[in-house]
Amino acid sequence: MCYRAFMRKKAICGWTGCFLALAFCAAAAVGPSDVLLSPAPADEPDPVALSTAWSVDRARPGDSAVLAVVLTIQEGYHVIADAAQLNKIRDFKPFPTRVIPTAASEGLIAESPRYPAATPLDADFIDNPIASFGGRAVIYLPVRIDSASPPGEASIQIEVQFQACSTSSCLFPRREKLDAALAIAPAGHGSTAIHPDLFAAWDRPPPTAGIRFDVFGWGFMLDAASAWGWALLLVMAAVGGFLLNFTPCVLPLVPIKLISLSNAAAADRRRCLSLGLFTFAGVLAFWVALGGIVSMAIGFTSTNQLFQYPVFTIGVGIVISAMAVGMLGVYSVRLPGFIYSLNPRQETLTGALGVGVLTAVLSTPCTAPFMGTAAAWAATQEPGVTIATFAAIGAGMGLPSLLAAFPQLVRRLPKTGPGSELLKQAMAFLMLAAAAYFIGIGLNALLSDPAAPPSRLHWWPVMILCAAAGSWTGLRAISLSSRKMAKAVWAALGAAMVALCLWGAVRLTDTGPIAWASYTPQRLDQAFKEHTTVVMIFTAEWCLNCKALEQSVWGNPELVKLVSGPSILPIKVDLTGSNPEGRKMLQDAGSLTIPLLVVFAADGRPIFKSDFYTADQVTEAIRTGMGASRSAAS
Repeated sequence: MCYRAFMRKKAICGWTGCFLALAFCAAAAVGPSDVLLSPAPADEPDPVALSTAWSVDRARPGDSAVLAVVLTIQEGYHVIADAAQLNKIRDFKPFPTRVIPTAASEGLIAESPRYPAATPLDADFIDNPIASFGGRAVIYLPVRIDSASPPGEASIQIEVQFQACSTSSCLFPRREKLDAALAIAPAGHGSTAIHPDLFAAWDRPPPTAGIRFDVFGWGFMLDAASAWGWALLLVMAAVGGFLLNFTPCVLPLVPIKLISLSNAAAADRRRCLSLGLFTFAGVLAFWVALGGIVSMAIGFTSTNQLFQYPVFTIGVGIVISAMAVGMLGVYSVRLPGFIYSLNPRQETLTGALGVGVLTAVLSTPCTAPFMGTAAAWAATQEPGVTIATFAAIGAGMGLPSLLAAFPQLVRRLPKTGPGSELLKQAMAFLMLAAAAYFIGIGLNALLSDPAAPPSRLHWWPVMILCAAAGSWTGLRAISLSSRKMAKAVWAALGAAMVALCLWGAVRLTDTGPIAWASYTPQRLDQAFKEHTTVVMIFTAEWCLNCKALEQSVWGNPELVKLVSGPSILPIKVDLTGSNPEGRKMLQDAGSLTIPLLVVFAADGRPIFKSDFYTADQVTEAIRTGMGASRSAAS
């Protein structure tokens, strides 16, 4: 009674003050006792027993082991789940379960804990169920052993924070410290897996209460376990695929495909439909094949991982440049036959299929809202689910090609003539810029070092070719225009594009106002030991959406000033080349695609994660992390 009135007033106080106030109310209350916070009854056993167990009997330097933190919960009680699985409940502030490493022997490096899936607890004192753990809850804490660790015994100390509740009341929150010792064997000695019953669920994908979508502050959750949730997930994947058509990776090819369909529609309706369907099939085939690779190939987890292979990126750059030369009509050497079939001038079914595949390939460096989240979730599921989700992405991306089913609309698009020819030539220059981009990032991947920022010089030829597209378009449009006003407008537009491209080259090669530290696990661990709030971005030179966010968000003066403060460490995880530690960190953060931002409080707890975000969101998240850090330190 008193607790309910107290919570409805939403008084702001620390745990100690709240407990004293509640105790006072309880002592003063008259009538049946329904106080929601209370100590455990003295005449009953403790409702929650804690223990630990290792996954192996011993470990060697360079190995990994898993510590199971076991909560054995008495029947009739539940423990409130971790923060990631809790929803906001009006008039009730739950105390989430947390496992926090507080000390460890030198050479032991603890990673983020994995919590079990929560179940709902229907309590009498609130309207909505509480996410909770019941029975035996096993929390897994992965631990890495440094390769330089000496043989002997190592130990780690953890603090477990939790709150037990029954259907009628909640006990006071508890903080318990546990120690776990692990034998470190000399290199060359073996280890044996132990406690198989506790670790049976470790190799399975981490359970989640739902899939969280968050785009520029607009977020929602889907439960893919239900039929409706699964259907909506496929819709979100298709929407993300459709939005890929508007990314800078794909946009130069869209006008070329539409003009090709327009020419075919004018001559033969069936031909137009066939070209559209073959282009759609090419896009869909690529994404279905990629889904199969992700679900079955060991070590391949995401679409943009293709761009960490220099042979692939340089090969794509060569194919794109050959296509661009073909669009300009200046083949000066004999090229492989499939290059000629990709030339949009020929409007062949083989060419349409190839252009569909190439369009899908070009989209892989870019992620779109909803697509990245759906793909990351799908990569952890059964092969059939993975392939179905990737097929939905491909179907959404291929939708513009199905415009061929409406030839009356297609016929209104520009047909063959000076205007459409000029557009093809301008697009050819932009595709040459794309070719320079892919070849440049391929060379970057060959030469980059994860511990140092990669070179950005490849942006100069990219932007110079974009400027050439603008200047050529302006000059040719002037000669094709008959009116002076039109000539003046085209001259101004051409000059503006040249100036914009050169300015863009300067901006894209600038390292920016923030002194980002390159990611290493040791640097991150040291930051947490020093109670520092960490702002971590995942990026790569081949990720155009990453570059767009870096230019628009991380140039904000207020955010730059905040991130440059002494209690903040900005860390950049660059995945341009081979960076296995960075990719593992990306997976630990719960994602497979970039861009991604994660803000960590000083205790290592992630408090904000998003792949599309604004400067205001980041500023608020950092200030929240700094507040949590000060609370933890005090």
